[in-house]
Amino acid sequence: MSTLLSVTNLKKHFPVRRGLFSRVVAHVRAVDDISFHIGEGETLGLVGESGCGKTTAGRTLLRLIEPTAGEIQFNGTDVRASRGRQLRELRQHMQIVFQDPFGSLNPRMTIKGIVEEGLIVHRRGNKQERLELVEKTLEQVGLDPGYINRYPHEFSGGQRQRICVARALALNPRFMVLDEPISALDVSIQSQIINLLVELRETYKLTYLFISHDLSVVEYISDRVAVMYVGEIVETATSEQLYGNPLHPYTRALLSSVPTMDPKSRQKRIILEGDVPSPINPPAGCRFHPRCPQVMDVCKRECPRQLDFDGHLVRCHWVEQQQES
Repeated sequence: MSTLLSVTNLKKHFPVRRGLFSRVVAHVRAVDDISFHIGEGETLGLVGESGCGKTTAGRTLLRLIEPTAGEIQFNGTDVRASRGRQLRELRQHMQIVFQDPFGSLNPRMTIKGIVEEGLIVHRRGNKQERLELVEKTLEQVGLDPGYINRYPHEFSGGQRQRICVARALALNPRFMVLDEPISALDVSIQSQIINLLVELRETYKLTYLFISHDLSVVEYISDRVAVMYVGEIVETATSEQLYGNPLHPYTRALLSSVPTMDPKSRQKRIILEGDVPSPINPPAGCRFHPRCPQVMDVCKRECPRQLDFDGHLVRCHWVEQQQES
């Protein structure tokens, strides 16, 4: 599988300003030195607690937020170095579906205008050709093309999210960031949107970065999963490896919270004590050590190095000690 997207040492730090002259007194390390890759046609799930930096990472990849440091390569093109026309051409192939389907739609535009807007910006076809493409795209996401002159407030939450998917799909992208696309929807609608995304991926050979805190959904849709904690990726593995044999104590705690209907597969709930550290002043050493049930002295002093167990990547002193003993 060829690599479509490669991210190396990506950082995004937001300045904290205070005082009369708005001096920078600190930085929020929302994304702090993460690296990963996504293959052509692959889905990478990105999971973690709220505030860990998942959404910031997704938006930084598309340069909706400018990165502080690091390298982003998309199909061999340096995304950070792209400017002007080159960046506009690149963005045709990299689209995003936002978490809030209503907040991301312009309430003053019709559905036709919303889906057609990207086609106009990128000068795709004439008026009639764009109309035909809008109608075709709406059909692909399960909406009646006769709805094109309606406004967002006339639709349900699930229909609005289908419109958001149609807007991203209209430009025929190769890569899509799905930023918690079902979290704002009713449970009865969530499965419909997930199945739609799976169908579109298989039909158009799309590549996804699927951001979510719903671990059950991530297991269903993802080929590989990356676990994020306070701006860092602590574990990356295939879905089978991660859900079958989680290595990092944080991953184990997350998976123990997933509800299951099978009494035989239930496991003891791991309760993490304490609060998530502030990304403004993260703890020294391993950032998880204040809450880790397996904490050791070295965890408080040194940042763990990345261990590779046949593609199962993890950063943890305790795991390293377990392997050595």
